[in-house]
Amino acid sequence: MGWWQVNADTLAGSRFVISALAETVACVIALEKGTAAHPGERVWLDVHLAAYRARLADDPITELLLRAGLGPHWIADFLTPVPPGEGAPTFEEEVTRVRETSPETARADLEVALRSPLPARLCRSDLPERAADLMEWVWTETVLPYWPRRRRIFEADIVARTAQLSQGGWSAALDDMRPGMRWLGENRLQINTHDYPPREVTGVRLMFVPVTPRRGWSSWDAGQRYALVYPCSGTLAEPDRAAAPEALGRLLGPARAGVLVLLDSPKSTSQLVALTGQGLGSVGRHLKVLLDAGLIRRHRAGRSVLYSRTNTGEVLVEAQAHR
Repeated sequence: MGWWQVNADTLAGSRFVISALAETVACVIALEKGTAAHPGERVWLDVHLAAYRARLADDPITELLLRAGLGPHWIADFLTPVPPGEGAPTFEEEVTRVRETSPETARADLEVALRSPLPARLCRSDLPERAADLMEWVWTETVLPYWPRRRRIFEADIVARTAQLSQGGWSAALDDMRPGMRWLGENRLQINTHDYPPREVTGVRLMFVPVTPRRGWSSWDAGQRYALVYPCSGTLAEPDRAAAPEALGRLLGPARAGVLVLLDSPKSTSQLVALTGQGLGSVGRHLKVLLDAGLIRRHRAGRSVLYSRTNTGEVLVEAQAHR
């Protein structure tokens, strides 16, 4: 298995980072596979898959480049640069790093991903520019229209992970972050189940990067910055989750009904703000009304206060959903 030796100081200094480029790369992988991990992704694929395939059909060199770069066991490093880790970089700033990769580095990275020499058609100097152009197209056409919603999903996931960390330590926060990843103890973090040699990850900047597709990878930059890209957990990863039933919206008001529907699993006020896009004051008022009506309950978990539906709330949501 692949594992990293991560000391306490590195973990203490780690941080969650939102990356538009990582989300775009994850979407490229999802488009390449063409299969959906959940209903929201199925809807997204139905909208964009045909145009994506047409884009590649018109550019066979980039298509070949992409198939090589998304190798069976490793993604070419130049396609997944580590996020800066400071500030809030734009997509344009991040994709520039792909575009400015030297042709020699890009070809070497592709050979590692392929585990074989490059096909003759890829022995050329414009591979980084072609890869960046494709990512710009995927970002503009398939990610940017949904970006505000996806960003709120990332923020909600980060709130949930932070709560897990405060309640159960790193084991609780990391064990379900992505398939094959778990905390082994003794400063060892298993990042996948592949037979890779251990890596010493101490005295570096460690970042955790959420994406909405059920995809993930690891990357590092000159041994100074390491990133683990992971899929948002559960229903947080579904950008197109169902709206509140219309009848329930008429009964409670659409915004308040939406909050009640979201409480199918315990969530904090901060998560609800991120998921609904409503202000903190509005969410707080909705929660008070729902609490007073006996439709939800609250309990403390570490430093967080979590809300969830009562049996009465469950019955009301289910009854309206099946009308």
